[in-house]
Amino acid sequence: MVNKIDFKAKNLTSNAGLFLLLENAKSNGIFELIEKDLLFDNESTNKIKMNHIKTMLCGHFIGIDKLERLKLLQNDPLMNEFDISVKEPETVSRFLGNFTFKTTQIFRDINFKVFHREILESRIDRDNEIDIIESQNQLTEINAKKGKLLDLYLDDTFSKEQLDERVKPLETAVRELEERIKVLSKTNEDLYNDIAEIDEIIKVFQNENSTLQEEFNNGNITDKYSRKELLKDIENIVVGEDGSLTLNFKSLSVIRELTIKYRFLLEKAS
Repeated sequence: MVNKIDFKAKNLTSNAGLFLLLENAKSNGIFELIEKDLLFDNESTNKIKMNHIKTMLCGHFIGIDKLERLKLLQNDPLMNEFDISVKEPETVSRFLGNFTFKTTQIFRDINFKVFHREILESRIDRDNEIDIIESQNQLTEINAKKGKLLDLYLDDTFSKEQLDERVKPLETAVRELEERIKVLSKTNEDLYNDIAEIDEIIKVFQNENSTLQEEFNNGNITDKYSRKELLKDIENIVVGEDGSLTLNFKSLSVIRELTIKYRFLLEKAS
């Protein structure tokens, strides 16, 4: 006997993955942490912040790159289930305009507490053997491909330039896999050392925030974080193939470095 399931349009969604995202964030206390630590000067902004932050989080998860496309989430049954009211792009834009240097720094601290330290803690006593074996198998396959290309080159099938062109992406993949295996093979002691490193950085951020608050109270914040000073903090500007510009700031370089360092743990977080 085959059970027949009647699907109703109002219950269908193409964004089912959002359920796991929102449930995970909720169960791990991420929303609670943001609610408690991220405080705006305007009380009305504090009342609406979680709705907009959850909206942006879901939008980022499904690959939305423009506020206008947040409309794709409007009336989604999953969004309704989690009491998220997706507003018009103009409304979300006005909310984002409430972020100041101070609240951006607070959000940075939350990022470290949640997506770096806690993820490292989750790896303690965790068995990564299956992931390591999978990576080792991929490494073996790629090295075999490199060997075949070398044999074809020795048989004069193609030139040295063609060999280099075909081997280059394989060598990049080999380096990535070797680094991945190294990170996943870390002992508990290694992870505790990494956590200690994160804790030290969080302390630096906390001291920065205390100094920032003091400067804000003294009225010195405008001079220190003027347009001229912010321009000095730009490390480099990356021009994308589509002409888009990405500004990398010196003060945020530590976040990029740690994200790269722990990227294989971050991608396996669950």
